[in-house]
This record gives sequence, structure tokens and C-alpha cells, in this order.
Amino acid sequence: MERVPTVAGTTNLVDILDRVLDKGLVIAGDVRISLANVELLTIRIRLLVCSVDKAEQIGLNWWKFDPHLTMPVPPTRPALPKAARVPARPRSARPQTRRKA
Repeated sequence: MERVPTVAGTTNLVDILDRVLDKGLVIAGDVRISLANVELLTIRIRLLVCSVDKAEQIGLNWWKFDPHLTMPVPPTRPALPKAARVPARPRSARPQTRRKA
């Protein structure tokens, strides 16, 4: 029986994922569909897989400025001091107005 050479040591999924996220992985390719030398469709694929830290290190941080991924900061009103606050009157103490029919 013939033996197949194997790599010494074991590598699990966590080690592979850690290495890919640390170093990064780039997949690039083009798909072109032509008929009689007339290009009908071109699909360009560029895929980068890396960690957020690595992406920021190489200058990719588009998610920080995407309005669909970030929540806008609501404008804040300055708080009034306690002396300037007017307490709300109870409903029974408010003047009643009558409508004419």
C-alpha cells in the first residue's frame, strides 16, 4: 500500500480564520460574456477579507461615513436651569374655552 505524504501538525478553522483576518485575503476576477466578438456583459469581482483593524490600517474605513450604517447624532438642546423651568399646571387649573357650534 502506498502512503500519501501529509503535512506535519494540525491546523484548525480558528487558526486559518485568524491568519486570514490578520493578513487579509484578496480575491479578484473578471467574467466577460461575448457573442461574435461583441461584449454583452462584464462583471468585475474584487473581494477583500480582513479584520476591521487591518482595513483601517490600509486606509479602508468607508463604513464610518456611510449614512445607512451610522446613526446621526441628534441635536441636543441646552438644559434650562431649575429656576427658569415653569412647572406645568394641573389640567383642572387650566382655563376652559368653549367652542361655539
